[in-house]
Amino acid sequence: MLKSELSQRDGAQMLLATGVVLLMSLLSMAIFGVKVAGLTIPHDAASDDVIVATEEVMESLQPLSQARTDMWVAGGLEGVEAADLALETVHDDLLHHGELRGVEVKLTNITISEIDSSQLSVTAQLGVSDGEAMLSVDIAFILDV
Repeated sequence: MLKSELSQRDGAQMLLATGVVLLMSLLSMAIFGVKVAGLTIPHDAASDDVIVATEEVMESLQPLSQARTDMWVAGGLEGVEAADLALETVHDDLLHHGELRGVEVKLTNITISEIDSSQLSVTAQLGVSDGEAMLSVDIAFILDV
């Protein structure tokens, strides 16, 4: 009699252990499913951050570069050197601006050439990316020195 009672208790414990293992497996799968389903929630497919950031940069690039060039010329630098330093600092600010907005903003292939003694021609390529989309725009403007 004692032996049959022990075997029934063992069977009940095994059934309980099996239930716990099954419950843990289901819970694990549920957590994984929620994580996978939630991967796309923060991404907005209709997001226009790249376009908006590109427009903002293109609107402010020439006036900002002109103001900084004027500042460096007033400090005693020559025109091309002042414009080069101005564009370098503007580029650094654009990188920081992009980090704050969640996009990457870069100026590449920057070329500064003298038109005459009072004007400089600036050409560059503006690249804006957010990991999903990338926009590349050729830009050109004139700085007065």
